[in-house]
Amino acid sequence: MRDRVAEAVPALVEAAVAAPSMHNAQPWRFVHHTETGVLSLYGDPDRALPVGDPDYRGMHLGCAAALFNLRVAAAEAGWEAVTEMLPDRNDPWRLADVTLRESVAESPDRALAELSGAVKARRTSRFPFSDERIPPEIFDELCAAALLEGARLAVPSGWHAEALVDLVHDAELHESASDLMQAEIIAWTRMGRAGEGSAAEGVPSYAFGPRQHDVKVPVRDFGLPQDSRRRPTATFEEHPQLAVLGTESDRPADWLRAGQAMERVLLVATRDGLATSLMSQPLEWPELRSMARDPASRMGFVHMVFRLGYGPAAAATPRRAVADVLTVV
Repeated sequence: MRDRVAEAVPALVEAAVAAPSMHNAQPWRFVHHTETGVLSLYGDPDRALPVGDPDYRGMHLGCAAALFNLRVAAAEAGWEAVTEMLPDRNDPWRLADVTLRESVAESPDRALAELSGAVKARRTSRFPFSDERIPPEIFDELCAAALLEGARLAVPSGWHAEALVDLVHDAELHESASDLMQAEIIAWTRMGRAGEGSAAEGVPSYAFGPRQHDVKVPVRDFGLPQDSRRRPTATFEEHPQLAVLGTESDRPADWLRAGQAMERVLLVATRDGLATSLMSQPLEWPELRSMARDPASRMGFVHMVFRLGYGPAAAATPRRAVADVLTVV
């Protein structure tokens, strides 16, 4: 049994690291304890974003998304992944322990296993989407996916949708006025210049997408002003289709639930043929984050804003090798 678990772990971690994270910082590491068979997920403080993510909420979301991918891969391989969140109160960086058990059924969770194809297909798209509206039944499915992981997904309309777009633009103004925030983004951005940094992390220039012709859609522009002339411009959709993900409270355990819900929503959307984009800009500023929620909603705290629609496939961003994120002890 231990040998089978040891053989399975690298493939599970490979699926896990396909998850999204802020600026593609990939703030996770895994430790496989061979004596017990436990696979532990840790947040990596060396990959923290102290300006954009000072409370490490974004790190928890990214690591939890990786955990969800691992659960999907385990189900596809016929394992039951028994997960314990925050197992060591003396080590806040130890975010989860996973124990693999052989399933007596064909698959321990068929709904999870069916998302395995979407793990590698999922992309963050910064390209224009069409004006085709998403059917209500697909939004219902995405809302159900969030609930399965203990979070809520809401589809804003009217004033709330307009307010979210305005908040993203307000966040961009905050960002442009902050030298520290600009420096942090630049540190995780690669323009393709020689010696610019690791090719296995960060946001490469080919993933920036075109510059917006009319700046109506809340897509983060990673390109620097001096490099803007190298990128084409495009007209984005007139009315972006947005969704917000949140929880009632705002503790690390909530962040881990929200991160798994975020990834489940993204994978279901990908499987259903949607293009997806994550927008955390207004949530990186406390004074703006509180304004992202609908005050009439039971959603106390917003953790992510999604832009969804139909559009071209985006290129995959790089990932670190399994050997760089997995330690066997």
